[in-house]
Amino acid sequence: MPPPSPTSNAPTNLEELKELLKDDNKVKVAGVDVDGVLRGKIMSKDKFLSTVKGDGFGFCSTIYGWDIHDLAYTKELLVANWSNGYRDLWAVVDLSTYRRLKWEKNIPFFLCSFIVPETNEKLVADPRSLLEKVLEDQGGKGYKAMAGAEFEYFQYKETAQTLADKNFHNLKPLTPGMHGYSLLRPTLNQDYFHDLYDMAVDFGIEVEGHHTETGPGVFETALAYTDAARMADNACLFKLVAKSVGMKYDIMPTFMAKPWGDLPGCSGHIHVSLRDSSGKNIFAITEEEEKSGGRKDAEYDDVKYLSKEAEWFLAGLLEGMPDVVPMFCPTINSYKRLQGGQAMWAPDTASYGYDSRAASVRILSGPGVKGYATRFEVRVPGADMNPYYALSAIFALGSRGIKNKTKLPYGPLNSPGVTRDTVKHLPTSLEGAVESFMAKGSIAREVFGDYFVDHYGGTRQHELEVWKKAVTDWEVARYFELV
Repeated sequence: MPPPSPTSNAPTNLEELKELLKDDNKVKVAGVDVDGVLRGKIMSKDKFLSTVKGDGFGFCSTIYGWDIHDLAYTKELLVANWSNGYRDLWAVVDLSTYRRLKWEKNIPFFLCSFIVPETNEKLVADPRSLLEKVLEDQGGKGYKAMAGAEFEYFQYKETAQTLADKNFHNLKPLTPGMHGYSLLRPTLNQDYFHDLYDMAVDFGIEVEGHHTETGPGVFETALAYTDAARMADNACLFKLVAKSVGMKYDIMPTFMAKPWGDLPGCSGHIHVSLRDSSGKNIFAITEEEEKSGGRKDAEYDDVKYLSKEAEWFLAGLLEGMPDVVPMFCPTINSYKRLQGGQAMWAPDTASYGYDSRAASVRILSGPGVKGYATRFEVRVPGADMNPYYALSAIFALGSRGIKNKTKLPYGPLNSPGVTRDTVKHLPTSLEGAVESFMAKGSIAREVFGDYFVDHYGGTRQHELEVWKKAVTDWEVARYFELV
């Protein structure tokens, strides 16, 4: 099932589409690559209408055969390679994603998903298709997956040209100093600050909160809770909005997890829950249990305001988390954010705790939290996450936990006998994360299959190979003169 339409007038059939586009002569379409980057093009209206009528169009598979800088993968991977001639994939337009790019002459815009032509099956490496497959599994169990996302991101008074001219050195922050939750700092760039919020909302991305975060020129934007498929689209498209609005003001946002070693990192926290067919949050306990102080059969106090299904979901997430970290933290830079552990607000353990920002899973339930708002905040992902992969990992692992009735491996973080030293640790390098992800018998292979793990894991191995060949500024400054 596609997510609900982000706009009230999204077309549901070809005739409605023709009417919607009657004054247009072109349309923009885009899919999402493994790095969460939108790849697309403009099509003539006639060509676009013919693709919708014909259920799709050919789109070069090379977007799954090269990296974030269009460098072909050093090792030939499964989707696109010289052996298959980088043949076309079949792109299917999702009419429910209709929007207009008001910063780009109001051109109509649609997202696509990809199909393998010879099998007519969804391409599981395609982030939108992978998440759709995971969410179909939830629906088969009678659950509807819900999610929210929060992005922290640095911003600079730079353009693509000045970045290139400066070779990414001596960049000018949007504002100086550390000013989290400041009422003063947004006033310095109020046109941009409010335009970013307003344009996102106008683009069909509901924003729940928008403020400064600690760090020079850092904002945090919380995207409003909605169904998980739409949340992934909103999270991916919010980056497009931020970068596009930024261009108007000669401002460059970056969603790198850790742009600078001596400044805080940028998170991409994800909130999740499940609802049943009636709309009830199945993570919440009953009113009777809440009145009596929580569920009596809860294994630990921190989960007594969670349902048994929520406890199993949590246990499944904790059990599988060490094997799916590349789906939360996809880049070399991602792991710089995790190096400080909980001291840097970036947990590097498979841990949980009631309203705990030191744990990787923060439980929000019980007193002060309405039953319908009961949820988990997964705090491992950085702002550089691919939201489709991150949500796929969370719900696939949680679903596995419910299916297996998985027991919690230990108590909440900082409870008696449970410390950062006693809980399971997550990989803190891309190399270690990929090794766990691709290992024979990994939980990632169990829930996603070998095809996805081998392809996506191969793209991360490529990232490692490129990094290992690079000579960094740190190396030059440390060794150039003295060795």
